[in-house]
Amino acid sequence: MAQAPHWQPHRYLPMTAAERDEMLRATGRTAIEDLFTDIPAEVRLRRPLALPPALAEPELLAHLRELAERNAHADRLVCFLGGGAYDHVVPSVVWHLAGRAEFYTAYTPYQAEIMQGELQAGYEYQSMLCALTGMDVANASMYDGASAAAEAAVMARDLTRRDTVVVSAAVHPHYRRTLETYVRHLGIGVRTLAHTDGVTDPARLRATIGAGTAAVIVQTPNVFGCLEDGAALAAAAHDAGALLVVTVTEPLSLGLIEPPGAWGADIVAGEGQPLGNHLNFGGPYLGMLATREAFVRRMPGRLVGATTDREGRRGFVLTLQTREQHIRREKATSNICTNEALNALAAAVYLAALGKTGLRRVAELNARRAHYARTRLTAISGVRAAFAAPVFNEFTLRLPVPPDDLNARLRARGILGGLALRRWYPEMEDAWLLCVTEARTRAQIDALADAVAAEVAA
Repeated sequence: MAQAPHWQPHRYLPMTAAERDEMLRATGRTAIEDLFTDIPAEVRLRRPLALPPALAEPELLAHLRELAERNAHADRLVCFLGGGAYDHVVPSVVWHLAGRAEFYTAYTPYQAEIMQGELQAGYEYQSMLCALTGMDVANASMYDGASAAAEAAVMARDLTRRDTVVVSAAVHPHYRRTLETYVRHLGIGVRTLAHTDGVTDPARLRATIGAGTAAVIVQTPNVFGCLEDGAALAAAAHDAGALLVVTVTEPLSLGLIEPPGAWGADIVAGEGQPLGNHLNFGGPYLGMLATREAFVRRMPGRLVGATTDREGRRGFVLTLQTREQHIRREKATSNICTNEALNALAAAVYLAALGKTGLRRVAELNARRAHYARTRLTAISGVRAAFAAPVFNEFTLRLPVPPDDLNARLRARGILGGLALRRWYPEMEDAWLLCVTEARTRAQIDALADAVAAEVAA
């Protein structure tokens, strides 16, 4: 007689009456309804779910396709929305390579002997990020730009032994809220410095910071699209013994403007989504963090280093492991960082595909088309530029009509308009933040200007 197999498949069967009674006894309940007493009675469903009979797979797929077609597809709208997430052209080579199975399914590269490909990808990304930001060392394991900025604040506290950070009001509000939440129970105070005409005033900064300031956090291009006077802000921070943390939500700007490391930034934190990563309705994104070599031991996250084996062959490993959470636990520099290697790989492929010349050309396209759009739009009666500071690919306008109403009317024309800034800055009821990237054509910009002119005049 054949012997029964030593394994049994999992049973996904309805609970029997005996199993139900045993569960109730174990939980001290007398009826199934007792398990749901925390749910208000008026919202409980007291009938079976109204589900249709099961469908065969081909029928189910057809039904799901029909449901999906009811959605409003962003690619059917011409996008002029930015505000921290940007609609760029992603060359097809990026995800043809980053989407390969050996990268797509890989996770944490702890075992260097079998993870050389992923480790090398991380090393290349770190090297490119250093070149892009003008810094000495970078990691590849931050969640997104907002949490990277918060990590930078903690890092500055540890380095300076001071307990207050000053953040410009021109830093993206999501970044500022994340910072405040992150440091609330770490003994770090946060002070917000009001902007002056859309930028951070170095003189006002000098009057605000003092001996207890660990870091000054600014963003450039900032949330209004304006470029900050980085060198003056760095001098003000350093004169008070504080570090300068620069956040960057649009890293393509670094293909055209001077990198933060060149004018005195100590830590650069930001968002790498524009570097070959699609918008993806909010994620996953790629947090960037780079700093000076002197600060590397206080840097959170995983750092890939190059080395040689006993036979002299080049290889890659995770280095300076003592600052990692899986080693030091409560003494770690961070307990939030993770593995963003896939998004970092996409950024590395994107930067390698463009090269220095290509990156600069894409950045120039962004700047030229944004300036053309601003010129066209400010020629409309009642529309004016909100600030005089130079911009990259985003700019803020003042409108003679409510921005939300204008956005609704533009959407009916197939245009995704700008961001109504009053959601973040209530005092700016008429402010409209627009973004123009290399993905927008001159004809699309003209169509936007014509549509705005028609709606403003209506």
